[in-house]
Amino acid sequence: MSFGLILASISFLMVVFWGGPYIGLLKRWHIGKRIRIDGPSGHQTKMGTPTMGGVLITIPVILITLALNIYNLIGDTVLGRSILVPLGVMIAYGVLGALDDWAGVKGMRRGEGFTARFKMEIELVLTFVVALVMYYGLDLHSIAIPGIPEKIDIGLIYIPVAMFIIIGSANAANLTDGLDGLAGIIMASAFVVYAIIADLQGQIYLERFCFTIVGASFAFLWFNAHPAELMMGDTGSLALGATLGVVALMTGQWLIWPIIMLMPVAITLSVIIQVGYFKYTRKKYGEGRRIFKMAPLHHHFELLGWSETQVVQRFWLVQLLAAMAGVALALI
Repeated sequence: MSFGLILASISFLMVVFWGGPYIGLLKRWHIGKRIRIDGPSGHQTKMGTPTMGGVLITIPVILITLALNIYNLIGDTVLGRSILVPLGVMIAYGVLGALDDWAGVKGMRRGEGFTARFKMEIELVLTFVVALVMYYGLDLHSIAIPGIPEKIDIGLIYIPVAMFIIIGSANAANLTDGLDGLAGIIMASAFVVYAIIADLQGQIYLERFCFTIVGASFAFLWFNAHPAELMMGDTGSLALGATLGVVALMTGQWLIWPIIMLMPVAITLSVIIQVGYFKYTRKKYGEGRRIFKMAPLHHHFELLGWSETQVVQRFWLVQLLAAMAGVALALI
């Protein structure tokens, strides 16, 4: 684990070093955030803040991981080559997110980027391929249940489950990316948990990969802390979320993923509940009603009077408790 922590420091320094010039480049190219008109009024001041900040995280992680694993990638070390799966997912989802961010900046659909349906179709194709690679290539098809020493083989059911975990994780992270520092700190915390779990399992390559992401995410927060100089965008949130889902599956500890990702899961559920209840009441009463003042959940608390910083800090405190619970369950 000591070397993994060193990698976290290296990735942190790399991101901090080139973060300033990257932000300057984004400003020069006018790649700024579009803000929803129906969002909290206080967010209008964020209009034009450089986005696609996920590039700051993904590029150093990709370079460091490839540099460390060149021998294993070209040799016969199957365990070492397995790191290509989460790395490939990070690249694929990062590209998808970057294209979506670029489409939003260029004004497609009034700054909203790709349609949700189009993105989901792409994600389904990507994730199906990844699930097949994990099942047939890495021979992964089991689940770890707290309290039971041996993992349980679930057979072909693993493929749709893997797709659900990866897509769910990607979109949960995406919905969490709505306040300065929120997605970055929560995703970093989740990767720390899975780095510890991977280390306990002897998956050294995976543990080092996770800690590299943690260091890069912390450095991103250097620029994303309130008031943010840079937004993560789909480039980062989709990439980090999908990659975390793959990491959870590779450790076998995906059953505790909803606990480790408690706040993103709660945020996602708030959107599902809000939309579902609105459609139900509109059909039944002719007028759509809402349970929350606004979804996702963090906007609800903003409208209750919490400051943006309060929401982020309190959500993170809950997330830290959930992360500790996740580690505890993994040790049972």
